[in-house]
Formats: sequence, C-alpha cells, structure tokens
Amino acid sequence: MSLPELESVLDWAAAEGWNPGLQDAASFYAADPDGFLLGTLEGQAVASIFAVRYGAGFGFIGGYIVRPEFRGKGLGMAIWQAGMAHLAGRNVGLDGVLAQQANYARSGFKLAHRNVRYEGRGSNMPQHDWVLPLGPQHIAELLDYDRAFFPGDRTQFMRRWLQQDGSVTLGVHDGGVLKGYGVLRPCRAGFKIGPLCTESPAVADELMHALRGRVPLDEPVFLDVPEPNAAAVALAARHGMQVCFETARMYTGADPGLPLERQFGITTFELG
Repeated sequence: MSLPELESVLDWAAAEGWNPGLQDAASFYAADPDGFLLGTLEGQAVASIFAVRYGAGFGFIGGYIVRPEFRGKGLGMAIWQAGMAHLAGRNVGLDGVLAQQANYARSGFKLAHRNVRYEGRGSNMPQHDWVLPLGPQHIAELLDYDRAFFPGDRTQFMRRWLQQDGSVTLGVHDGGVLKGYGVLRPCRAGFKIGPLCTESPAVADELMHALRGRVPLDEPVFLDVPEPNAAAVALAARHGMQVCFETARMYTGADPGLPLERQFGITTFELG
C-alpha cells in the first residue's frame, strides 16, 4: 500500500468498528512501509493485511479485512498467505478476535493471553504536579524505556506515535528516572490510551487520572489491558470502565515473556 491507500484501509477498519486513531496511518506506515498489503480484484481494492516486520526476528499481523461484499471468495486466504510470506522465519504475533481464533490456531498460532478493551468516560479530576507532559526532548528517554515492552525494535514506529497531532504523552519521574508514561490520542470515536507502561500500579493510577482529565466528560475513553495483569484489570474497574471488546494475543513461536505486570495499556491491537 501507499500511505493514502493505508488511510483508506483505516476507513474500512472504522466501518468494522475498530475505531482507529485519527493520525494512526503515518505512525503505522513508519513501522515497515513494505508491510501493508492490498488485495485488488479487477483493479478494485478488496482486501488488506498488515504484516509488519520489527527488527530481525519479530513480526505482527493486523488490519486483516476483506470488504463485506467480496467475502466468501477465497480472497482473505490469498492475502493472508501473502502477509505470512512477508514475515517468513519470524515469530509472528497477532490480536485475534474471538470468531477467528480457531482459524489462527490452524495457521500455527498459539494462545498467550487475552487482551480486554475497557470503555469509560473523561474526567475533570486535576493531575498531580509530578505528572508532567513529555515532549520531543524526552523522545530518546521514552524509546529507551519502551524497549522492555515489545519483542522487536519498533523505534521508527514509536518515534512517530509519540508525536501524533492531537495526542498527549504524560510521564512520572522520580529522582530524574522515568517511572512510567502513557499516551492519549484522538480516535474516530473518543480517545484511546496506549501505551500505558509503568513501574507500579500507583504510577499507573496517577497517569490514568491525568490522561482521563484531558478527555471531555461526555467523550468515551478506551484502554486495552493485558488480562494477566490483575492490577491493570483493577485499575480499569476503579476508573469506572466497562468491558466492551476482547482479543487473544497469539504467537507462532514462543511467548516472548513481556513484563505484563508493568504493562497497563497496549499500544494498538493493529500493530501490537
């Protein structure tokens, strides 16, 4: 895909109810410009898959869509095979919806854990003085901190993600050391928080209060939580959020053993 084609495919994703961010396309494309595949039929775009390479050994599948009027014709399998071929030789992850998990298992994917999307509302609670906006001068520090939370090198993606128009990145330092950060970005409907990664549940709670405080009271806000992190599930409940969606994180190879106890919000289901 070209970048404009990716922007059109994210419109398809919005029609499927996936609610992408308003500025996601450029960040996605920066991750691996060759990893966004478009299936055409008689010159018409009919199917998509994201098969994004990270570093030398990891890949992630997302954006797997066949337009409704073209389903049942084998087009999904054709583009699936092309996407997997692009990631050959890598440990490949995905976030699979319930209806597709058996199909992914037949392609060699194994369940690692559930991810759960929670929906809440904005808040007018003020943030504490020690929760501060992070800007371009903090990019190197944030990239270094983020490395623990992803199986491959996603520097190019995160560099763009942290500077999306309309987004805000907040962090907490202690003694000059970063103890956690979160990103809030505007989406087709409301806002999403992700990533939200911290050294403790207390820091995650402070960041949640501050990030929700940037969302109007009548607007929805979403947080995608790795279910094994019981403190993250409890965090969502404390903030009055309700389950609205879930996926299964699956890998073709070994579970990379991410520090889920410090991961309170996943960056994006589409790219991991």
